[in-house]
Amino acid sequence: MIIMGVDPGIARVGWAVLQTKHQKITPIAFDCIETHKDKLPETRLKEIYDATVKLVKTYRPDCLAVEDLFFATNAKTAIGVGQSRGVLLLAAATHGVAVISYSPLAVKRTITGDGKADKKQVSRMVMLTLKLKEVPKLDDTSDAIAIAMTHAYSYKIKQLT
Repeated sequence: MIIMGVDPGIARVGWAVLQTKHQKITPIAFDCIETHKDKLPETRLKEIYDATVKLVKTYRPDCLAVEDLFFATNAKTAIGVGQSRGVLLLAAATHGVAVISYSPLAVKRTITGDGKADKKQVSRMVMLTLKLKEVPKLDDTSDAIAIAMTHAYSYKIKQLT
């Protein structure tokens, strides 16, 4: 199974493509879609959509795993992330890719065993588990990998029951 994990944002969208085969998770590719703050919001969202469509066409994922929205303080950030998430869901739906959402708590708990883990702990576990040579430079990328891994583990558990 090919899983595309995404961590939505307006400035940066972390993305990762993982393959699960015979109980093994292999990273195929991961990076970040970045938009410039001086551009209009609609331009930035179109850039995110276009880049996501290109990734979907390139890697042909079976599903897109995305993080649920959770913001307790900054409404401005929440709006941009929500808009980005909507564009990601639209890109998936337009290309027939199933979407699965996970809460930040579920991702942290799955990857580190602790729902209160910080970003450095998540990044380190991603690196160690997938045997990456180094932690991805941007937290958004590590988060996207962690989201995809969460789905890979969840899917494996569902297959066993």
